[in-house]
Amino acid sequence: MFERRLSSHLDWLLLGAVLVLCGIGVAMIYSITGSAAGSSGSGRLYLTQIAAIVLGLVAMLTCLMVDYRTLTDKSHLIYLGIVGLLVYVLLFGSSSKGAQRWISFGSVNLQPSEFAKLAVALVLAKLFGENRRAVPDLRDLVVAGGLVLLLFALIARQPDLGTAVVLVPILLGVAFVGGLRLRVLGVILLAALMMTPIAWRWGLKDYQRARIATFLDPSQDPRGSGYQQIQAQITVGSGGLLGKGFTKGTQGQFRFLPEAQTDFVFSVLAEEQGFAGVLVALGLYLFVIVRAIDAARLAKDRLGAYLVIGVLAGFTFQVIYNVTMSAGLAPVKGLPLPFMSYGGSSMIATLAGFGLILNVRMRRFTN
Repeated sequence: MFERRLSSHLDWLLLGAVLVLCGIGVAMIYSITGSAAGSSGSGRLYLTQIAAIVLGLVAMLTCLMVDYRTLTDKSHLIYLGIVGLLVYVLLFGSSSKGAQRWISFGSVNLQPSEFAKLAVALVLAKLFGENRRAVPDLRDLVVAGGLVLLLFALIARQPDLGTAVVLVPILLGVAFVGGLRLRVLGVILLAALMMTPIAWRWGLKDYQRARIATFLDPSQDPRGSGYQQIQAQITVGSGGLLGKGFTKGTQGQFRFLPEAQTDFVFSVLAEEQGFAGVLVALGLYLFVIVRAIDAARLAKDRLGAYLVIGVLAGFTFQVIYNVTMSAGLAPVKGLPLPFMSYGGSSMIATLAGFGLILNVRMRRFTN
């Protein structure tokens, strides 16, 4: 359990950067929904986001109080619990816009797939961290791949391919730090590339194939599947160097850019705060990533290092993909920007994940 003396080893700089990013996200959500919508309907979304941040900080504190070695030791139970929740979602979950991803508790919706990323990071950290072999062998990779594949299939079935794909860099990150040779990684990537035609034909739905096709040429369907990408590019480009000013943007507030508070919050940041604001946000994300890597380097054991890398790999992938998607450089996919996009489950799970990172760094001097 938590010891008071450990608080002196807490990475307050990392925690501060995380809270600043959360604050920027709340401000952008208010600008998109609250300033134009008044006090009704979507205008209160920023208040919901603040509540999610509070709950996320409680989850972060919980992950700080319990030794990360205890959590990884129970990771198989956490993993099985997430599997159970994902199966429940497929059978009895709530649906919205053609997807069945949530468990409803009155007016509150829980998205278990967001917490699946933490479960994978924990169980892989245990698998590779307790491995006595210096380099993981084929059996280790098969077991790890099977654990990830099960959750991948359950999440993709919802369908939520974006969240499912995030599990892959978690696996590759932990395996690579665990000693996976570049040659083996190259073989895996080559095999994945060879499977692309099969995935295109049978693994993707029609709307997913349309998104990829319109990414290459959005003008093919400017009023349909290419609309979001075109509007996102317009939103980013209209910000200029210093932006239009807080709450003075037009694309997000007047709904020209759909789902601006979730998938394209970074585009609205670029419109209102310009290139300067983008540099500040990207600088904060880079600082968070570097400090997390430092936590992995300082970890007292392999278990802690693998756990940090697992959490960080999924986080970094989401940041890179969402930013490039917002700039029109990647196909549109419902993948939120950590700390900034609207979404309670995403916020709580991400803050809990960074609670694990802070946990590892804080306990680097303990026995």
